[in-house]
Amino acid sequence: MKSPDEYAEHGQSNHCQAERFTTSDGYRHFYRHWPAVGETRGLLLAIHGIQSHSGWYGYSSQRLAEAGYEVYFLDRRGSGCNFRSRGHAPHQDRLVFDVVQFTLEIQYRHPNLPLTLLGLSWGGKLAAVTASRYSHLFNRLILLYPGLRAHVRPSWFQLLQLKLAEWAEVEHKKVPVPLSDPCLFTDDPESRVFIRQDPLMLEEVTTSFLFANRPFDHESRQAALARQLTMPSLLMLAGKDRIIDNRETEMWFRTLPNPLNELRVYEDAAHTLEFEPNRETIFSDLIDWLSRTDSHL
Repeated sequence: MKSPDEYAEHGQSNHCQAERFTTSDGYRHFYRHWPAVGETRGLLLAIHGIQSHSGWYGYSSQRLAEAGYEVYFLDRRGSGCNFRSRGHAPHQDRLVFDVVQFTLEIQYRHPNLPLTLLGLSWGGKLAAVTASRYSHLFNRLILLYPGLRAHVRPSWFQLLQLKLAEWAEVEHKKVPVPLSDPCLFTDDPESRVFIRQDPLMLEEVTTSFLFANRPFDHESRQAALARQLTMPSLLMLAGKDRIIDNRETEMWFRTLPNPLNELRVYEDAAHTLEFEPNRETIFSDLIDWLSRTDSHL
């Protein structure tokens, strides 16, 4: 197997820098950094989905950097170029603390700049929970097809198995991620090949990761979470998404209180907007929203 440093070139552009950050429990996280081009307008911290990693999002990250934003894309522990404890999370709070500690690190490097938290797919769930608990750290929230309400759900038998595993304290048993078909992510043939051949895509998680995920689902459905997301927020959905329940997600988003909130739905797009033919328009819209809300921060 290649080393993490050799894999770091996967999905990396010339403008991107591969770096490491160590959290309080000693875990060394890989992340990609796209420095802002020209005058820096703000910071953007991105969180990827359950199977993907920062190498999937080079196009959008580069576009944001060219628009003047410092982009930091953290590979979640056990995923992407983080080979230690593959697919594992010891606790839901540990995943939140990872994001918070990395947030404090980049704010220390770039003081007095507004920070936007961006979550994609499953990472949207983690982003929403983190932003609600630590709303003072984030000036804006962007959710791209977030995993807050999903079509793909475990069966009652799988839930029973998970409950028995938790009762028996079976934490490291590997469970396949039920999203192995690249057709779920995109309709683009070349992108499907990329996903299928990606050596870094996470195919299994541990039962402990699933234990950590369950409280996120519960917390994201509480009215208190929506009330705490007071920062300007943008929701972008794919109209042909087979993973996310768009209707329920839209209903949830409309309960968020900020008047600058905006919802965009791309009717002909599949789940991963990064891979869609109209991605130039999609990320121009995202940058336009950032520009229009800059003056309100």
